[in-house]
Amino acid sequence: MTTDALPAVNELDFEGEVLAATLPVLVDFTAAWCASCRSLKPILRELALEHAATLRIVTVDGDESPGLAQRFGVRGFPTLLVFIGGREVARTIGLTNKQNLLKLLASARAAAPGVF
Repeated sequence: MTTDALPAVNELDFEGEVLAATLPVLVDFTAAWCASCRSLKPILRELALEHAATLRIVTVDGDESPGLAQRFGVRGFPTLLVFIGGREVARTIGLTNKQNLLKLLASARAAAPGVF
């Protein structure tokens, strides 16, 4: 992991960093070659900084951790999953904007009221 606003996790630390996290976690399944993924990164960084107290955002390189991508049914990049209490509560696929990500987080809030 790094001190970046968007730390990278992999198959070795996914359980502890995402599934056992006390905060909700938005996981960005990405790939280095993916232009849409690169376009999404500044938006995710902005959200990570704005919501640092109530939300964690991490990235998973799907090419480097294919087992995780397969485990969660990721078939294209970027794919964003929101986990609360170790379970997936929201998902979106493809390039999106900040407004749509805020809606995704709102739907996650509805699935787990009082968490964030």
